[in-house]
Amino acid sequence: MKKVAILQSNYIPWKGYFDMIAAVDEFILYDDMQYTRRDWRNRNQIKTPQGVQWLTIPVRVKGKYNQTIRETEIDDSDWAKSHWKSLSQNYHQAPHFEEVATLLEPLYLEHTYTHLSALNRNLIETVCSYLGITTKISNSWDYTLVEGKTERLADLCAQAGGTEYISGPAARDYIDENVFMDMDIKLTWFDYSGYPEYHQLWGAFVHGVTILDLLFNCGKDTSHYMKHVRP
Repeated sequence: MKKVAILQSNYIPWKGYFDMIAAVDEFILYDDMQYTRRDWRNRNQIKTPQGVQWLTIPVRVKGKYNQTIRETEIDDSDWAKSHWKSLSQNYHQAPHFEEVATLLEPLYLEHTYTHLSALNRNLIETVCSYLGITTKISNSWDYTLVEGKTERLADLCAQAGGTEYISGPAARDYIDENVFMDMDIKLTWFDYSGYPEYHQLWGAFVHGVTILDLLFNCGKDTSHYMKHVRP
């Protein structure tokens, strides 16, 4: 049995995203999909004394209505310094900030990125390494892409040698389960419910913020607050 999941890359995603990576044998970054504005591709949320705040990477979208995530270019060289400043200001009091910062700070202050997809993958792989997630991460362009929304997902899974496809629950609205059945691929819906709370800074608990919030607050104990990440 080989489990496969296919998702677009997100900027410093929330804990559920990494739980899905940990739950499968191969995770395919589906960045051949069209870039969508005001989505999770180039932004995420952190906690601050003033409430939840967005960190958004500026990207070039003018006149590029049909560009893919893979093609999307970053539009400002100073965004990284600004984001790291926000993370430092709002999390420097967290118990494990210094430990996690040694991994993240160089990615923000010593690297230059031209494309969103490459940046997202670099950050995702860094977090996976810290958490001990060894799942193979590949790109959708490593494979042949067929036509059809569900057909393409099922075919990607088959090309990867997958016998079970793990999908986020939101995809119920468009996935044709019969396509997977006809290809003899088991379709499983991932469950994002039931996460325990952990100690957070700044007021009432919020589940949907970036996983960096969990890392800064819990460090190597992060696995205790996730479902598929092992200590």
